[in-house]
Formats: sequence, C-alpha cells, structure tokens
Amino acid sequence: MVIVKNGDELTLINPVRLNDEALITLERLGSISHVMRLGDFHGLDDRFYVDRYQAEFWCQSPPDTYKLPIASHVISSAAIPPVPNAQFFVYEAARFPEACLLLEDLKLLITTDSIQYWADWSYTTFLTRCILRLMGFELTLLIGGPWLKRVTPQGGSLVPDFERLLALDFEHVVGAHGQLLREAAKPMLKVAISKSFAQ
Repeated sequence: MVIVKNGDELTLINPVRLNDEALITLERLGSISHVMRLGDFHGLDDRFYVDRYQAEFWCQSPPDTYKLPIASHVISSAAIPPVPNAQFFVYEAARFPEACLLLEDLKLLITTDSIQYWADWSYTTFLTRCILRLMGFELTLLIGGPWLKRVTPQGGSLVPDFERLLALDFEHVVGAHGQLLREAAKPMLKVAISKSFAQ
C-alpha cells in the first residue's frame, strides 16, 4: 500500500487492510479521502476502506477481478488524479486493466503488478523463494512475468505501451510487490524490457 498525503487528504493506492492498531495510526495521518486501484488483480480490501471512510474510489473500467466497489472516478490517460502534479499512465493494449501513477514532483512512478523491484527475500520462506525463482522472479527490477502473460492479447504485444512509459520523466519506482527503488528506475526498466521482450 502506498499512501499519498495532500494537505489533510490521504489517497490510499493499492490498499491492504490493516489491523485496528495500524488503522488508528493511519487515521492520525489525515482524512482518508480517496482509494485507488491501479491494477485489476488487486482490490480485495478496497471496499473496506471505501465503506469505512466514505472515500471516493478510483479504478479503470470495467474492473474484472473485483467488481465492487463501483468507481466514483474512472482512471484513464486523460483523467486528473486527486493529487497535484500527477498523471495516470494506462497500458492500452493490456487485456485486463492496469495503470501507473506518476508523481511528477517526486519523479516517482507507482505501479502494481507490471513493474516490480525485488531487493530482499529475507522475509520469505525457503519454499516461497523457490516458487518465486521458478516463476521467473529475481532480485532486481522486473516486469511481472505472470502478469505479462495474463494481460498480453493473443498475437499482440505490450512493447508500444512500455515505450510510451519510458517517455515519462521518472527516476524512482514503487510497486505493489517488492521495495522502493531510488534513482535507477528508468535504466533498469530498459534492461527489464529487453529481457521480457527478447525475440
């Protein structure tokens, strides 16, 4: 979960349900005004936050995996995010909705499953590490292999989408999986694209 604060308003991106103690800490940060689902395969806990805080809900349309809650705002390339100096990026060719949010002032790209940075597996079990490796995950920035396989249309490619993404001005990335990557996001993404789409 990423929390963006604008004045007293909080935007929860790819939210995960917290326990009661952590919710109290969250509420001290500000008013939970917006809940944002950037990736269709996430969203299990969105309804909890929308109902509890009467927050406005952002997602692409139509959602496939989690039908509820109903969007207050539909994410598109032209939509204006609820935080200043930000823009949405949408994978136009993807079979299932997936978007990114760029915080322009911070040069931070917020993703879900499409781009992930893994720097540490010490908190995972040995079995989990083995499964991650079998699924193609490494300790680096990568394009999520299972995600890419599922969202790529038959006979199609997401290369043009990633080329458009590289044209954005960002230096850092944080996804729904893994850790925050500072400074080197764009050159590392170029390497990941070359690996994922090698002929």
